[in-house]
Amino acid sequence: MARGRVDTRELRADEVMACGMAHAREAAGEVIVDVALQRKNMVESQVRPSDVTDRRIPRAMGDIAREAFVPTHLRAIAYMDEDLTLVRAAPGRPARGLMSPRAFARLVQLAAIEPTDVVLDVGCATGYSSAVIARLAETVVALESDPELAEIATRTLRDAGADNVVVVAGDLALGYAAEGPYDAIVVEGAIEDVGESLLDQLKDAGRLVAIKSAGPVSRATLWRRLGATFDEREVFEASAPVLPGFALPRTFVF
Repeated sequence: MARGRVDTRELRADEVMACGMAHAREAAGEVIVDVALQRKNMVESQVRPSDVTDRRIPRAMGDIAREAFVPTHLRAIAYMDEDLTLVRAAPGRPARGLMSPRAFARLVQLAAIEPTDVVLDVGCATGYSSAVIARLAETVVALESDPELAEIATRTLRDAGADNVVVVAGDLALGYAAEGPYDAIVVEGAIEDVGESLLDQLKDAGRLVAIKSAGPVSRATLWRRLGATFDEREVFEASAPVLPGFALPRTFVF
């Protein structure tokens, strides 16, 4: 079985075991973790029971090393069913995160990606989402606004052998029209408003999926292009890390 070495200075050994890390052992401040078993458990306990019927998705998620796409101190919990904070908010740099496996799998399935599709992955962060989508589509354009994350995504996707993915830098809300129009657009986070720029980059019958926030409730939402118009449909409740640049304009009340 594949094994990975992770830094657990921020995790106690009992916490590691509580995360379902069978076959873990403490040694000199580090722990050897059976990541192949973690990955299998993620698929069997989080993805398959969640109405993910497209068999390609759990197969891809079972093959791709999710721990390779997160910072060292998070690798021991890379397969937990929760959002992970990849970058904490700082002046001039918004917080960024990785969606939980369950929500991500269901959102990707909602996009109904075909093997011949060209897909725009908005907010790819370190590239995990693009690596999975690359197993479903013909070509993936991975858009990232954070230069450091874009650099990491380029490297990790190359190491993962995802040669049908190209990482591009730019404003997430503006999309990447140069490689469009797209058969599908997957927005990797919670947004308040999708905006016309992204919708206009869909082909006719193209699909855009995102977690749309409206007050305390967030729902996975599907937009479909029908000629010059767009159909919008809320599908299931979900949560995800907030993506920068998609807030509704604020109004002032006098």
